[in-house]
Amino acid sequence: MGIDHAEQYANRLMERLKAEAVPENQEAMEAYMKNQFHFLGIRTPERKQILKDFIKESGYPETPEDLKKTVIILFQSSFREYAYAGLDLLIKRKKHLHSGDLTFLEKLILTKPWWDTVDLLASHIAGYLLSSEPASSTVTEQWVEHESIWMKRTALLFQLKYKDQTDSDKLGRIICRLSDSNEFFLQKAIGWALREYSKTNPEWVIQFTAQNELKPLSKKEALKIISR
Repeated sequence: MGIDHAEQYANRLMERLKAEAVPENQEAMEAYMKNQFHFLGIRTPERKQILKDFIKESGYPETPEDLKKTVIILFQSSFREYAYAGLDLLIKRKKHLHSGDLTFLEKLILTKPWWDTVDLLASHIAGYLLSSEPASSTVTEQWVEHESIWMKRTALLFQLKYKDQTDSDKLGRIICRLSDSNEFFLQKAIGWALREYSKTNPEWVIQFTAQNELKPLSKKEALKIISR
């Protein structure tokens, strides 16, 4: 399956999705995403079923390179559901990726970035790549310094699913580097990362929030579960 076939795969999937558009849902879905993107109006359960049926008929892209090419096409195309389908496809096949694909990951994060794609890329793909290739984890230092808030947010959230495998020292260092930001999406991500880790290590989160100055939103989100 070469590049032409990858393009054909992506085009067939987009045609399938477009055929299932629900115009009456478009306005509400676009408004929810602050009118950043155009939508076909396909809700998540229906979109996932369409992809499942499509994979049954067409299989997956045959090689890792074909997979990446397909996903890039879907991310760059006109409707947001195409990007979601590409993300679903990538998550299903993430075991075919390796640490050398971090540049590809960064390209995806920066392609029409918003929380809806970035958060899943951070927790499912970045988290997977960096857990399977710990030596490459120094890349997060570059993400923290990146000009894009979405790369910074990825650095905050890549350990979201690590639970007791979380490197709390790294988490703390990244948070402290970004804790004075007035950017809503970073304040929220700091709180989310701490709140998620509080399910595993509440004592650490309590101590960290007590010893470090966080924005009110970050601290509120961090202690939400502990404070119940």
